[in-house]
Amino acid sequence: MLERGSKAIDFELVDHELNKVRLSNFGGKIVLVFYPGAFTSVCEKELCTFRDIIAKFNNLNATVLGISVDSPFANKAFAEKNRINFKLLSDFGGLVSKQYGGVHEDFIGIANYTVSKRAVFVVENGIILYAWVTEDPRVEPPYEEIEKVL
Repeated sequence: MLERGSKAIDFELVDHELNKVRLSNFGGKIVLVFYPGAFTSVCEKELCTFRDIIAKFNNLNATVLGISVDSPFANKAFAEKNRINFKLLSDFGGLVSKQYGGVHEDFIGIANYTVSKRAVFVVENGIILYAWVTEDPRVEPPYEEIEKVL
């Protein structure tokens, strides 16, 4: 897991509109929100919370990027259903998730079913300013704490 003060690992993933997105192309602060899976109750609540507070983040010169191992097509349907107003990136295979916060392998007892751990990282100028990861996929991130960092 990457920790506060470490160098962020650059990556390029495909968003829910099938556009390539590279971390290093963003200025300001970037909030990376790793979530286990589209259309799951806690993930839906979490991403809708970020959707609802994104205006505050925009005023703080911060960009939110959601990341999961879901396909871009599942992420698109999820974004449309929940009116998500930020990019959802597909980390199909979980490589970026493994480098940042880690993954749950054989998730919920299903062999070869791998999902991102729920995690939030705030990156600025290529450095991790904030890192939060939970082993329990039912736990939501501390939103107020993230706001304070921004």
